[in-house]
Amino acid sequence: MALSISAVVLLAIIVFLLVKKSGLKAGHAVVCMLLGFYLASSTIAPTISELTNNIAGMIGDINF
Repeated sequence: MALSISAVVLLAIIVFLLVKKSGLKAGHAVVCMLLGFYLASSTIAPTISELTNNIAGMIGDINF
């Protein structure tokens, strides 16, 4: 059975854990989120999207 999870949810969980356990400050997390929003509206956004889709596809093709 394959488990599908949104990349946004996965990243939100990672950021939450980093804030709680690893000492990441909330201000740093906000700066990272703002960077993500600005990257999403830039001209490099399609390249980043294609890269993440390719990496997800490669991970999905791994057989255990």
